[in-house]
Amino acid sequence: MKPSIQLLAQKQLIGMSETMSLVADKTGQLFRTFMPRRKEIPNLINADTFDLRVYPEDYHQAFNPAKSFTKWALAEVSKVEVIPADMGVYNLVGGQYAVFHYKGLSSDQRIFKYIFMEWLPQSDFVLADRPHFEVLGEKTKLNDPNSEEEIWIPVANKK
Repeated sequence: MKPSIQLLAQKQLIGMSETMSLVADKTGQLFRTFMPRRKEIPNLINADTFDLRVYPEDYHQAFNPAKSFTKWALAEVSKVEVIPADMGVYNLVGGQYAVFHYKGLSSDQRIFKYIFMEWLPQSDFVLADRPHFEVLGEKTKLNDPNSEEEIWIPVANKK
């Protein structure tokens, strides 16, 4: 699986966040809370939802599945006017990303093993210190092997 390399423009997003780890994963709870309330967000650009993670700077150098990070469930907006209760604004800084089109179960983590253990070390890129995210669109279906999503990994050119 070969990614496309894309330059992402800055985005304004509104949603909910939760601190978690891979061991204490609260993704299901976060999205069960956010998705029914998504319609409260004014100025939505489209129906896509962002599953975004903000990792501590050293997260990938000293990998520990119990180490905490912040996960966001977000929707992109054209402008921020009203922020619904219990939600926040996230300004996603632009930059270069490797974008993988993934088809399969979201619970199948082999794609991430491939990205970080095979593709990235053999590529002309290094991991950049920006958020990682998936774009969940109309072809994304929970617990469906035919589900599709985009996986966005922040990268920088190797020096």
